[in-house]
Amino acid sequence: MGFDTIRYQVEERVATITFDRPEALNALSPTMVRELRQAYADAEADDQVWILLVTGNGRAFCAGADVGEIPDDGRVVYDEPYLSTFPQWEAPQEGTPPFRSMTKPILTAVNGLCCGAGLDLVTTGDIVIASDRAEFFDPHVSIGLVSGREVVRLARALPTNIAMRMALMGRHERMGARRAYDLGLVSEVVEHDRLLERAREIARTVNRNAPLAVRGTRLAIRRGRDLPLYEAEVMAETFRERVVRTEDAKEGPRAFLEKRQPEWKCR
Repeated sequence: MGFDTIRYQVEERVATITFDRPEALNALSPTMVRELRQAYADAEADDQVWILLVTGNGRAFCAGADVGEIPDDGRVVYDEPYLSTFPQWEAPQEGTPPFRSMTKPILTAVNGLCCGAGLDLVTTGDIVIASDRAEFFDPHVSIGLVSGREVVRLARALPTNIAMRMALMGRHERMGARRAYDLGLVSEVVEHDRLLERAREIARTVNRNAPLAVRGTRLAIRRGRDLPLYEAEVMAETFRERVVRTEDAKEGPRAFLEKRQPEWKCR
């Protein structure tokens, strides 16, 4: 299907989702949120997609929610009647991929300004890289709003005092890409003009590995973070035992012994 606020392209088993409202600094409008949900679902359901790459068009990655689209009562906009669907009872996800339920890894390439709800793609991305022009901040308190899930997630990705500083300083202080790298918020800083090239290199490298093994490993880490260590270990072993029954689990050792590249079938 066509989209108005994002671009969606599948090539070489990579689904690239590009925020495409550069005139609004890629702020999340209700239309954009709906289109992102559809794009994430399309990528997860497509057998030709092994990894998602999310980035932005223009000088911003994502400037958070579109303030002009926020109702006067502050309520999150839903198409359905109020509280009639399960997602409305949870923390609003806005542009966040369904990282808890999807299996395919998410590679986030932050091309510029990233704040508010845009931080969700950083704290829930599986691999996050940034342009040397990227900047991060959380403006909620500067516009009279409580920073909710955004800063709660941020406090899991950064030392508490750093996340607290970012949350309480609001839009009056920004974190540069190099500082974000030093603190572990992103795993690599790339020269701006090479960002997408490098992101695609990383995506191709991930896709050289057995896709079901990648997904099981991702799920073991993601879901294990919310469990005590022993339960997380047991759950990870159940994922390993499931994948070991697949054709790819046999192909990997066979290719190694035959000194050739494996031919993954994703089954």
